[in-house]
Amino acid sequence: MIYNYNGSQIYYNFIDRGSSCPLILLHGWGRSSSDYQDLIAYMKNRSVLIVDFPPFGLSDKTIVGWNIYTYAGMLMSLCDHLKIDRGDFVGHSFGGRIVLILAAVKRSLVHSCILIDSAGMKPRRSVKYRFRQLKLKTAKKFKINFHPKGSADYESLSPEMKETFKSIVNTHLEDYARKMPMKTLIVWGEKDNETPIYMAKRLNKLIKNSDLKILKNAGHFSFLDCKFEFYQILDQFFEEE
Repeated sequence: MIYNYNGSQIYYNFIDRGSSCPLILLHGWGRSSSDYQDLIAYMKNRSVLIVDFPPFGLSDKTIVGWNIYTYAGMLMSLCDHLKIDRGDFVGHSFGGRIVLILAAVKRSLVHSCILIDSAGMKPRRSVKYRFRQLKLKTAKKFKINFHPKGSADYESLSPEMKETFKSIVNTHLEDYARKMPMKTLIVWGEKDNETPIYMAKRLNKLIKNSDLKILKNAGHFSFLDCKFEFYQILDQFFEEE
């Protein structure tokens, strides 16, 4: 299905299995809702909403002027369109950023949160990073041609999407995490190098009603790396609600 939001076409699929509180599954940057196909099959008694965040998956490939709040607004609008009043939100990496914002500003919509290797915490900056930033500032000051390469995610984007990406990664969400009152499960890969484990511990400290589960043999895609362990943790989380 396609939902039109501010001139952009957003792909979504609402699988209505009759449950009153659907799972709302939000994927990571550069990924798509297809990451959750096995989870959808496993949670066979739950209604599920999946969305492809543009410019990924089956949604529009070109968007202009979006930031993290545009994505959050789009999701709130889509839930309203589908008459979803309350859901259990699952966010991996970039999707976790959206969950953090919604859980703080639209509490009535968010029944519980599952954050998987979530982005949104301010990173610790290495000496190498600080030196590169100093070189960049110096180059700008003296009009020297110096263009350091960014991450693979960044380099693969169009010029318009690079601006969106920079806005997103420079928006830190600690203040939102502090405002989350609902029950929250934090699942992390011990070997995650993209959102390191110190971020998981920070989230656990900031979100009062949270529980942290670390998957030892998993990386940034812990829910795929240790699929059945993740399912067991998820089952226990929902049984205890």
